[in-house]
Amino acid sequence: MKLFSTKFEKRSSSSKEFKEADDVSPKEIQDMSVKVRASRGSSRYVHQNVKVSRKFKISTMDGSLRILLVSCALVSMLVSSSAQTCGSYTFSNNNLYTSCTDLSELGSYIHWTRHTNGTLEIAYRQPDFSSTNWIAWAINLNSTGMVGAQSLVAYVNSSAPYAYTSPVSSYSTTLAPGSLSFSVPKIEAENSNGEMIIYATLELSSSLTTVNQVWQEGPLSGGTPGTHSTTGEHVQSMGTLDLLSGQTSTGGSATSSRVRRRNIHGVLNVVSWGTLMPLGAMIARYMKVFQAADPAWFYLHVACQSSGYIVGVAGWATGIKLGSDSSAVQYDTHRNVGITLFCLGTLQLFALLLRPNKDHKYRLYWNIYHHAIGYCIIILSIFNIFEGFDILDPEEKWKRAYIGILIFLGFFAIMLEAATWYIVIKRKRESSEKYPQNGNGVNGVNGHGARTVV
Repeated sequence: MKLFSTKFEKRSSSSKEFKEADDVSPKEIQDMSVKVRASRGSSRYVHQNVKVSRKFKISTMDGSLRILLVSCALVSMLVSSSAQTCGSYTFSNNNLYTSCTDLSELGSYIHWTRHTNGTLEIAYRQPDFSSTNWIAWAINLNSTGMVGAQSLVAYVNSSAPYAYTSPVSSYSTTLAPGSLSFSVPKIEAENSNGEMIIYATLELSSSLTTVNQVWQEGPLSGGTPGTHSTTGEHVQSMGTLDLLSGQTSTGGSATSSRVRRRNIHGVLNVVSWGTLMPLGAMIARYMKVFQAADPAWFYLHVACQSSGYIVGVAGWATGIKLGSDSSAVQYDTHRNVGITLFCLGTLQLFALLLRPNKDHKYRLYWNIYHHAIGYCIIILSIFNIFEGFDILDPEEKWKRAYIGILIFLGFFAIMLEAATWYIVIKRKRESSEKYPQNGNGVNGVNGHGARTVV
């Protein structure tokens, strides 16, 4: 009964609600319908926004994941590529080495295995090898650099690779075959796929764990090793090699300092002997023709020549220092001409202090001497500067720049030469018209006395 009554109450309640709904006006029903539709639309909009937001978050996470995966792949490829240059390299003879390193200059590689008794097995690789070149790897037990290096040399001889040992005792070495200060029971070379490799076994002291290494390449000359380049990587291919840790250090800082001093030496001499000296001579030759420039031309001439001499002495001193630091390498012609220039420049300086007066009987001889020494200095300076260019072997633009300076000075000198000759001839003509000769000998004996130029 109770259950029935409950159902009846629910039905009554429901009927009551329907009845109340019947009392609602049509306008209210319309308003309620609009609200219901709006609420449904809003619900759909919110639901759609939630879906879009979720999709956006998912796509953003997918994009970030893709970027992360690509980055990892790139890093992996780079690491793999770096490893392949040295550690993952496979030798054709299946040799295995415990250590290797990429040498910083000339694109070379050194592989080695050090045994406890001091025996060192090495493989020196030079990619991009040309059959017209030679390669060498050396260790220096006494110092850094080339002199004293115990070298392993290889090149292609009669279409076959040839390897041998050569001690380097001076910078003028021809890398002739010879015994080293330690035993080399095995040495051979391999040339394949554009790469030359030197294999060797060195019997070193068991206490030797760090060595000074030098590596080089150069052209063949008449079938034997010729002189390698003395610029760029070729003067920086040296350093130390720790046989235990594999760490290397290059001698680039010391080499860069030496190269910088050589460049300073060249710049000082180009500015002084090669530019200021010719310019001072042009001032003396051409400015004194103009009466308004007297005596200013003389002081300008002295200032220019004195400045050139002071700067030139600095350049000469740096050259002497460079020569003493590398006594094994001597550029005799460049050195001797430089010393001659210094002596002639110093002589000119003292001659200026001993210059006689204009009306002195020795003034003519002094002028001849002064002009001869001056032109000799200019010619020797230009010659020695080009000798220096051949030694330094800088970029071609520096040589062209100095040639441009000489062309400018030469063109300017030709123009001034023509202008001053015109002025001198015109002045003499005007002077002769102002002071005409006559047959009565008024202006000299029989009319042939000296003419005064004003």
